[in-house]
Amino acid sequence: MYLSTEQRHPIEGLYRGLDVDDTGTAVSVIVKTRGETCDIDCLYCYEKRKEAPGGARVGADQIRRLANLFRGRPLAVELHGGEPLTAGRDHIAEILTELADLPQVVRVTLQTNGVLLDADWLDMFDDLCPDLHIGISLDGDAQGNAWRVGYDGKPVYPRAAASLSLLAERGRSVGVIAAVTPAVLGRAKEVLDHLAGFGSVNAISFVPCFDSTIRRSTALPGRRKTASRLLQQTAVNGTDGPAWAVHPDEYAQFVLAATAHWITAGHFARIKLEPAVSTIRRLQGLQTSFCHFSDLKCDHVFTLYPDGRLGSCDELPWPQARLTQLETANDQREVIAAQQGSLLLNQGKALMDKCTTCGYRDTCGGGCIATRWRMDPADDQDAYCDYRMRMIDGIAALLAQPAHPAGAWCQSLRWRPRTPNSMRDVNAFLTRWGNPAAARGEVRLHTSEHGNINTVGLAGVHEADDLDPAHPMWRAAIEPGVWPLVDTITRAWGLITYDSCQGHPYTGLDLPPAGLRVGILVREREEYARTAAALCRAATAASPALPAGIQASVGRSELICENSGTTTPVLDLTLDPSPGHGWDTYFANLATAAATFTAALTVEHPDTGTTCACPLPAPATEAETVLL
Repeated sequence: MYLSTEQRHPIEGLYRGLDVDDTGTAVSVIVKTRGETCDIDCLYCYEKRKEAPGGARVGADQIRRLANLFRGRPLAVELHGGEPLTAGRDHIAEILTELADLPQVVRVTLQTNGVLLDADWLDMFDDLCPDLHIGISLDGDAQGNAWRVGYDGKPVYPRAAASLSLLAERGRSVGVIAAVTPAVLGRAKEVLDHLAGFGSVNAISFVPCFDSTIRRSTALPGRRKTASRLLQQTAVNGTDGPAWAVHPDEYAQFVLAATAHWITAGHFARIKLEPAVSTIRRLQGLQTSFCHFSDLKCDHVFTLYPDGRLGSCDELPWPQARLTQLETANDQREVIAAQQGSLLLNQGKALMDKCTTCGYRDTCGGGCIATRWRMDPADDQDAYCDYRMRMIDGIAALLAQPAHPAGAWCQSLRWRPRTPNSMRDVNAFLTRWGNPAAARGEVRLHTSEHGNINTVGLAGVHEADDLDPAHPMWRAAIEPGVWPLVDTITRAWGLITYDSCQGHPYTGLDLPPAGLRVGILVREREEYARTAAALCRAATAASPALPAGIQASVGRSELICENSGTTTPVLDLTLDPSPGHGWDTYFANLATAAATFTAALTVEHPDTGTTCACPLPAPATEAETVLL
């Protein structure tokens, strides 16, 4: 089926189509140098589950034609597999020579298992492509690499580890792609430390094995099954998917544990960690090249096979992902037409429909369409979204309170960015709050049923300094419905509020209703950690007693200083309509809910510590770490 214009429009900003006139945006091409041919036989390999031309090689002439197809546009090329080094040194030399002669190629990457890598290969790379980016596939330590074996069923970890040591001796920096399987669950610290121990490693990407829908072992062209395939057959037997598969929630916990240790151990100074870095960039409003977090998704990622098949991302199911044949495609317009007519891509975009109304949209970026495809047959779309949200919430906590990583496991505090959310001069406000003798300007207060507005008195202008308890207009400026909460937070808890609203239905106005909220601006990170934990405990205690139709929410956000452009982590307490309830029920019960939550705050205090009401994740059991 095709998506209509009306269907495609809502995912703008999440999925950018390829535009022939956009000559500044690069496309990425994954070159399957040998198709699925590989010198090892990893049990979870998704490439070997496809119909691929075994034994063939992508040639330099195909690289030249590829560049011509995308002429006028930057091109990032990744030599991939199978195992690209099985193509032979002379053949790879021809490809690298061709790539070096193409000015539009802005980046060349080689992804290898490292088994064949030696000094002669590195000498050739230095001569022909000194800027070659090398990636090594290695799932952490020896235990973590249990699924990476040769055809004889024996581990290949020692040879890959030797390659990382060789790369360090040669002064080369490499990235590692590590699959998250049950072999590493509960051991994020050990796995991360092990990989960081290789001096050559400056980037680590933890990728999940969301393979719960795999129900049969990979087919072989011959009758005789190798030792590796017999191991795979044993691992696949079962109704819950293969033994190497992990659930999205398990992956989220692993990523959070790895990110926390990455920060506390200081690994961030040398190693880029994904998906942590891309999550952090999006939390800070920055862009990232990682397609899971950007709008440059499947329409900007291509895969080329030795037989000339050119398709979308290699993680999508093939042959459905095929778009055209390289030797018959004349220009990008034909590629774009194939993308727009692709049933696979259009249905993949449709899986992102729920993203358009999600509060995490701008941070999450919609995730990976190929992964959504894998989750869909298992009816696990919600689990996929839950893991993305859980990861964002946890990393937001780690950014705000790095000295207290346990905050990453709090499931009460969610990432809830407010837009706009700014103050003219945050530092001046903080200084004035703590100094009763400081000069405070005059304000005019406009009070109505739709809210109290602190105004400088100019027609249509409502900007003025934020008030504090020492200002003579403080009490009058706080709306009565939210005053008990503000008073408890500022007087009993000793905290700073930067914003509050008692909630308004805005009857008769062309405005959506607004709920009750209080914004809390903390002085420093320690106070932030204690306050976040106390709010979690209060929300947990109050929730069962809240009236029908209302739920308490505590959000993490950032406040922008308009003068300096800097951001400060803040906490926002809100009372929101419960799912399935409307605003009429909300406002009918709001006063009771506010009183209930205020009572919960009075029995809590930030000074009681940084432990929240949420349990820490359980450590991995011995049974979970036994694999083969």
